[in-house]
Amino acid sequence: MDPLQGYVEDLSHLDARQFTIAVRKLADGLAYGIDRSPFLGSGVEYVQSRLYQDGDNVRAIDWRVTARTGKYHVKEYEAPKCVPSWFLVDTSASMTISSTGKSKYQTALFVAGGLALACLDRVSPVGVVAVGERGLRIQPSLARNKVMQWLLQLRHFRYDEGTRLATRVAELVPSLGQRSLVVVLSDLHDAGALPALKSLAARHDVVALQLVDPAEHGLAGAGFFRAREAETGREFVTRGKSTWLDPERAARELPRAGIDHLVIRTDRPFVHALRNLFRGRGFIGRGTR
Repeated sequence: MDPLQGYVEDLSHLDARQFTIAVRKLADGLAYGIDRSPFLGSGVEYVQSRLYQDGDNVRAIDWRVTARTGKYHVKEYEAPKCVPSWFLVDTSASMTISSTGKSKYQTALFVAGGLALACLDRVSPVGVVAVGERGLRIQPSLARNKVMQWLLQLRHFRYDEGTRLATRVAELVPSLGQRSLVVVLSDLHDAGALPALKSLAARHDVVALQLVDPAEHGLAGAGFFRAREAETGREFVTRGKSTWLDPERAARELPRAGIDHLVIRTDRPFVHALRNLFRGRGFIGRGTR
């Protein structure tokens, strides 16, 4: 069992300081073991070796090429552009409903905080958009206090907020001047979410972290049943394989569009899978083309 899974708990009872410590522990856990990989943010990359010229720093000498050619060569590096990271956090009512001690919303907010702090550690500016009905949108910044401010602000939620994921994605796209990393934390209950994310992925790096409650997972093959939409209270008849309940369809369609997709169930450990997902991606290389 992942030792960090214990930190994913009901965070509502924690004060601001305890909440910050819990999120920081997750950030440290996600960053562990990825120092050699292009995880997030900026850094320096080797480009080529060239002949030594007067005035070059001797510490830059490429001894391997020098030994092979018999002539002094030095390494040249370039600093890749800093990749902005956007976190789209679903604040709609369906995220707050839970059949366990941890709601999808609490888990999503915790994960967003851990990833955001990990981004800052790699000098990647972080912005956030609430993709419910509230109008929270904060431009990417390297200020750690801003990240903590929106995290603490998002701890307060309503049980009647509608989902606006597709709308918020459409509003965000025109402001993304350079290639960006967009991390979506949602249950994908918005019927327009899949096409919106596919369109976004045509120009940007997109990661979809789909939050699933265990009760929803059991509905995948439930046939027809009567349900009530959490955001509106509207009653309707649907099928177990309805678009907004089926993470399996998202797992098929999103990767085809170049979107990394990970299902996070609130009743199971997920930190190890989350760490591997971001370790395996090349955000610097893909984000600076």
